Amino acid sequence: MLSLGRGNGKWVGETMRIDATSISIISQLRDGRKSFKKIADELGLSENTVRTRVNKLVDAGILEISGLVNPEAIPHHRMVMVGVKLKTMDLVKKGEEFSKLPGVVSVSVVTGRYDLILVVFLKEGYDLLEFYTREVSRVEDVQSVETFVVYKNFNLMVPYIL
Repeated sequence: MLSLGRGNGKWVGETMRIDATSISIISQLRDGRKSFKKIADELGLSENTVRTRVNKLVDAGILEISGLVNPEAIPHHRMVMVGVKLKTMDLVKKGEEFSKLPGVVSVSVVTGRYDLILVVFLKEGYDLLEFYTREVSRVEDVQSVETFVVYKNFNLMVPYIL
């Protein structure tokens, strides 16, 4: 999984320049189990170069290698997307706050009708009602929310966080 965001407290781009070699390595890591040696052989690099680049990308918060699961394959779990309209323009702070709530896989600051879009993974015993009443209700400056239940996904893989 490629995760772009803040690395070491700085916005990505301030911490490390992403060049063509890094992009090539990242694309090879779509299969997170692929060995550095195999990547090096395919890209014509040394294994040490690949290892060093990957470690720098991870340390900078640009790359995260993790196991992902299709949420539809996990019994008694449901994926929802939530559009959040805020009363404040401190979108980054609120996005960070939402990202720490149980079940939240990702938060994006967006343009348009909503300020934030959340991807939330729910399970039996922690469903949408619990998410809204226990978690979202404690976040200040929420004007409104709209829920989009994912009935079928294509290519959506998420970390199992519950």
